[in-house]
Amino acid sequence: MGSFPPRECGIATFTKDVVDSFDRAFGTKSEIIAIDEPGGNVRSYAPEIVARLQEDDRGSYGDIAHIVNAHPAEMLNIQHEYGLFGGELGGWLIDTLKLVQKPIALTLHTILPEPSEAMLRVTRELAENVNCLVALSQTGRSLLENVYGIDPALLRVIHHGVPDVPFRSTDSAKAEFGIGQRSVISTFGLISRGKGLEFAIDAMREVVRHHPEALYLILGETHPVVRRREGESYRESLQAMVVQYGLQNNVKLIDKYLDFDELVSYLAATDIYLTPYLNPTQIVSGTLAYAVGCGKAIVSTSYLYAQEVLARNRGFLCEFRNAESIAQNLRALLDDSGLRRSTERRAYRFGRQMTWPHVADAYGRLFDELVPPVRAGLQLVSRA
Repeated sequence: MGSFPPRECGIATFTKDVVDSFDRAFGTKSEIIAIDEPGGNVRSYAPEIVARLQEDDRGSYGDIAHIVNAHPAEMLNIQHEYGLFGGELGGWLIDTLKLVQKPIALTLHTILPEPSEAMLRVTRELAENVNCLVALSQTGRSLLENVYGIDPALLRVIHHGVPDVPFRSTDSAKAEFGIGQRSVISTFGLISRGKGLEFAIDAMREVVRHHPEALYLILGETHPVVRRREGESYRESLQAMVVQYGLQNNVKLIDKYLDFDELVSYLAATDIYLTPYLNPTQIVSGTLAYAVGCGKAIVSTSYLYAQEVLARNRGFLCEFRNAESIAQNLRALLDDSGLRRSTERRAYRFGRQMTWPHVADAYGRLFDELVPPVRAGLQLVSRA
């Protein structure tokens, strides 16, 4: 259960990738309960969607539990983000958990290091009603145990999946996009003010003084929630900055929701991947994970997930909201191709454990633990 394409959000993409990789690995045919935001009930889904949870309808949470219980599936995996579900901090999901009579694994995409009392309460109640909590990083697991007080026996770490691609030169990919031998810096994902892209554009002024061939690609459309709230005002402000700074030849905003193949193709053409994000407590980033998996040299602000995956010289950390710091790190990698290559190799080696086949295998082993052997009569599920 999770948000699912064609809904445009990071968890929807993640849910589909988990399902696809798991089914490829084990020859299964998983079926999905899609989560619809208000107004999302007009969306059309693929046939594998067997039910739809209406986020803002509390009665829907009980209905979904009954569907799960009647379904032949042996267990339920839920991709969790507090904002995906109704009630205070998504607390209506607990209605579903209490009624489901099958093992449940809950994958947490947000784990704050300084949670409010309400978040502590909701998270602990979620934990009391599932068989396993999955964190996407060791940092997240540690927070669940030491800050949230969750029983460590309930906790697992399964990395965010990444493409299983060879380590290769950018030359052929650049040729496909017609960008020759330019030094390509990229950021991709749904655009919102929390991405800090204005600081990256500002940094390009200094970068271009020393590397006039540099090209910064900002790939992705405005987040649908942001677009409903404020239209394209943030994107328009970024485009205005590009013109103001005279960077039209060095910064391009590509307004498109990238599918998997397009995303991997752009990463293949990328020399440096940049995440100038503004939230220091961000516990996972699918875009950063993908860049690591593709063996990119990375510059990132030092949010929690970046600190973990870019440790041991696997990437470069810069200061938040600081164009000078971003430019300094970009220049260090552009000035020294040997440093860039060694950083790429370290990132790629680390990312091999994160490929989707490895992630599918990890979920498979977890599900084997949670689903008991078939016995005659009823199965009783303990959530202790």
